[in-house]
Amino acid sequence: MPPNVFAVLVYLAVGVSSILLVSGLAKARRGPGGPVHDLMEAAFLNGGPARAVDAALTAMVTDGRLMIGGPGIVAVRRPLARDHVERAVLDELTRAPSGALHDLRIAVMRNPAVQEIGDGLAARGLMIAPGEVRRWKTWSTWQLVLCLVLLPVSLVATFVQYAFHEGFADMPFPFVVAVLPACLAGVVVAAVCSSRARRRVSAAGHRAAAEYRAAQAHRTDAGHLVVFGGLRAVPDPVLQAQLVAAARLVRAGGARTSRAGARVGGGGHGGASDSAAWVPVAVWCAASSGGGGCGGAGGSSCGSGGGCSGGCGGSSGGGSSCGGGSSGGSGCGGGSSGGSGCGGGSGCGGGST
Repeated sequence: MPPNVFAVLVYLAVGVSSILLVSGLAKARRGPGGPVHDLMEAAFLNGGPARAVDAALTAMVTDGRLMIGGPGIVAVRRPLARDHVERAVLDELTRAPSGALHDLRIAVMRNPAVQEIGDGLAARGLMIAPGEVRRWKTWSTWQLVLCLVLLPVSLVATFVQYAFHEGFADMPFPFVVAVLPACLAGVVVAAVCSSRARRRVSAAGHRAAAEYRAAQAHRTDAGHLVVFGGLRAVPDPVLQAQLVAAARLVRAGGARTSRAGARVGGGGHGGASDSAAWVPVAVWCAASSGGGGCGGAGGSSCGSGGGCSGGCGGSSGGGSSCGGGSSGGSGCGGGSSGGSGCGGGSGCGGGST
């Protein structure tokens, strides 16, 4: 094939791929929008399933409905739930073999009642579903890699072209110079789109979360403080230390099991303790809303096993990345980026740390 014809094909391929990538990602981030309905939706936008669970646990311990003893063992004092996340806490606690806080925390992140919060937000266009994130991240990664590979290939082709024409003076426009603009443009578009795909919370989601926060600014209860401030905002230093320790166990376990493949340890996701049971990966990441991996704002990871990879970074003192995970659980791990949705789940990832 003549070099000039091949150069034209490169421009067409990069151009079409870039247009489809940009338009598809823009479409995935659009939606009808709407307000945040309750505090747990605000928590999910700010830090994924981990933030919602941390807020519920903080509220229940602060008003005496739960008690966390010595090494992080949770006990029920009054089985009263005020919302669906708190009901999930009580339900999972009845099934928890040991009552360990980190086991309970990850189990509640994976609970359908918590995961459905992410699904509802994604349906209204306030967040990006884990499958969409994985799709556009994969596309942008392939475009980036292929454009970078094309650079050395074009250099080789140029030397062949030089040898065939016995010098540059007798040679048409060098092939590497002809395709360089297309390669660079493809790399830039792919890098930008990959970065945007990791931001689980859409512009409408950020606006809705900010409006809800302004409307609820008068509230000073412990659960509300955690929703918008993460674990660093827990008023009780003892409880804060317990939750941070539980989040770190989840992070440590998730990092280890992300290398193992499709399953993660229930006790801190990945075998933070030898007695941890093995459980399926969640979909929404722990930190679903921010920048890296599944989105960044808050809590710890719900684990690994698939593609939540990257940092769902945690906003709070115990935050962590979404280690591994398939598309964030289905997508990514319990926090962005779990449930049906780096950040557990795919998640990770809105609010900032």
